[in-house]
Amino acid sequence: MSASVSSPLLKRIPPGLWTALAWFAAAVEPIVEYVEMPPRPTHSLNFPRDGLDSLCARALLALAFVLVLAGSAALRRSTTPAYALVIAGTVASTVAWRQDEIPPLQFLAVDVALCYIAAIRSRRSSLTAASGALGVLTCYFMMRLLMGHDSGIAPEPFLALTVVIAWLIGNSVHQARAHTEELYARAAAQAVTAERLRIAREMHDTVAHSIGIIALQAGAAARVVETQPARAREAMLTVEKAGRETLSGLRRMLGALRQADQNQEGTGQDHGRAPASLHPAIGLADVERLAATATAAGVRVEVRRQGKHRPLPADVDLAAFRIVQESVTNAVRHSGADSCLVRIEYRADELAVEVSDRGKGGGTGTDTGYGLIGMRERTALLRGDFTAGPRPGGGFLVAVRLPIPTMTEAEEKARAV
Repeated sequence: MSASVSSPLLKRIPPGLWTALAWFAAAVEPIVEYVEMPPRPTHSLNFPRDGLDSLCARALLALAFVLVLAGSAALRRSTTPAYALVIAGTVASTVAWRQDEIPPLQFLAVDVALCYIAAIRSRRSSLTAASGALGVLTCYFMMRLLMGHDSGIAPEPFLALTVVIAWLIGNSVHQARAHTEELYARAAAQAVTAERLRIAREMHDTVAHSIGIIALQAGAAARVVETQPARAREAMLTVEKAGRETLSGLRRMLGALRQADQNQEGTGQDHGRAPASLHPAIGLADVERLAATATAAGVRVEVRRQGKHRPLPADVDLAAFRIVQESVTNAVRHSGADSCLVRIEYRADELAVEVSDRGKGGGTGTDTGYGLIGMRERTALLRGDFTAGPRPGGGFLVAVRLPIPTMTEAEEKARAV
């Protein structure tokens, strides 16, 4: 439940606004300096004082402003058409001033737009955009050569270099972002795999416990079958019930695990676990003990149970406890709250669990978000529903619904096996 960190102001400014500011600054400056201001001894060949005297020139300049404004506004939604509008507006401004080259400062807006395209679009799209800018510069250079206008040092090679630099910067950002997403996806996949391995080990402990009960009850029944038939019958009924519940849990768990990608299996995360014992597996009966531990850590945990309490399948009981445990741990470590509420409701065909707090957290439960991944994975393996997120009134809420198979369903699955 870590709080999100606000991004810097420069990163929150839309790229279209950067493009518009760069272009408008370069376009307005010569109008103010060479048209509106009083005449000065210095003058500009690119921006003559009478360059905007004609109505056609003013209309073209106004059209250039509109094209660039429209392109900058649509740069995030439709990058390619918006980029074309920015280039068209830049060309229209040079025609309005009767220029045979693009001013370098005004072409900076095209570079900004290209950098953004290279950062968010595919390499093919960004190279096409860069080729368009280079093509416009080539046309200006060839046109000046054909018309015999020699203005000294040609600016097009330098502008072409800025195009290449803008594309390289944007492409580097694109690659860094793709690499970060790949690392996060890989870490999330490893977290899911590790959680499934943990679930499988816990299921192994549960099955070992059930098999131990079956062995003990079967041995007891064998010893008293002739002298105490009633006790032998009771023991065999216990064996039957334990066997069917174990088979039902195995079928639900393994049926879901078979759908998982096993490519990352065998990562060596066993860490030398001890063999399974015959001690009962943990479950919702241990929630009060968990609440006492969290309360001792400084966060008062209140447990409310609703509905008719009844024994649950081992896999459902264990998954519900692990979800409560992870949620309470997150509340203690990350929420900053002084209290936490755990609600456990036994319904007719499902178990509902909610863990809520009033802390400052609105994050993912842990610093990396893998705590929520584990809870969601446990719920999905049992065909349940999982939701987690900030509460409208503040704090964080984890809500889980786990279906409870009826005895008829368990018997049918056992017979199918």
